[in-house]
Amino acid sequence: MASRRLCNVIRLAGVRYSSELGSGSGKGGGSGGSIREAGGAFGKMEAAREEEFFKRLEKQQLAMLKKQIHEDIDFHESQIKIHEEAIKRHKKKIKGMKSDSD
Repeated sequence: MASRRLCNVIRLAGVRYSSELGSGSGKGGGSGGSIREAGGAFGKMEAAREEEFFKRLEKQQLAMLKKQIHEDIDFHESQIKIHEEAIKRHKKKIKGMKSDSD
């Protein structure tokens, strides 16, 4: 379950193809938009904003993934306690059966 979330985070983080930030269209074949195509200072500024956006998005996704993993751990630890208590009850029943049959 957590590995599936990690794959989604990695996939959404994306790979940006460009030889230099703001230098125009990327190597992926898509257009970078009119400002990016023009290049220059505005293209570099737009590319920096884009990089910042993706870094922020990736940080947010990793924080959500970490929170979910901690919730999963808490759930499984509570399940372990429930099962340990059930094991103790069953062992107690078995001891009671042995003493009755003796």
